[in-house]
Amino acid sequence: MEGRQGVMVEVPKGGLPQAAGNNPLVQLQTKFKEVEGRFREWLSKQSIPVEAAVVTSMSAAQGAVIGAFMGTLTSDVSSQLPPQSNLAPQAMASLNQAQALAVGPFAQARNFAVMTGANSGISCVMKRIRGVDDVQSSMVAAFGSGALFSLVSGMGGSNVAANAMTSGIFFALVQGGIFKLGQKFSQPPTEDVFYAHTRDMLSGLGLQNYEKNFKKGLLTDRTLPLLTDSALRDVKIPPGPRLLILDHIQRDPELMKGRR
Repeated sequence: MEGRQGVMVEVPKGGLPQAAGNNPLVQLQTKFKEVEGRFREWLSKQSIPVEAAVVTSMSAAQGAVIGAFMGTLTSDVSSQLPPQSNLAPQAMASLNQAQALAVGPFAQARNFAVMTGANSGISCVMKRIRGVDDVQSSMVAAFGSGALFSLVSGMGGSNVAANAMTSGIFFALVQGGIFKLGQKFSQPPTEDVFYAHTRDMLSGLGLQNYEKNFKKGLLTDRTLPLLTDSALRDVKIPPGPRLLILDHIQRDPELMKGRR
């Protein structure tokens, strides 16, 4: 198509690209995050019993769906198990555990609902009481969920209390190991820890491309209050970004305290 000054402008066959803000999927995701954020904010202001009840119910519902799906996969296995007559006590106990796991969708939905609901509910209470979400809280929640899962699923057999205790300990050890592994792999590199505030500042100013300049010059978070025009010039940051950075530091009361 020809413009007023004779310049040819090509228009894609599908028309002009749709703006990201008009994308229905993006709008739906944004709306969902807003609703989720408001819900979490409301839930954090409630009493411990209310928050625990809501969290337990929601997690139990999710666990029930997962359990029902698992039950459809394992329902046919129970029909293939051998009869219980003339079996040794140890073999009988193993068979009872296998039958407890190879049940139908409704029973598995119940089992998983109890397990996931108890885990989330105990974790919620522990976090509100202790104020932290650490490996101890995670292991306590896993112990409770494992013990309850053993009770409702029938895995305990005749020795219910001992098997519930064993299942709880096993769940707690597994959950503790997973928590520690998650912490290990989720922690940022040591170098990045020293540039957390720097990264936030540059991102807020739209200057995130200059983070490598800060790292190259070893301008860490501790040096932010001490930054000068010459220091930024030494790490080859252009005049415009230098002015924005220095102006931001002067306007930040926390950073200005470091200059005193």
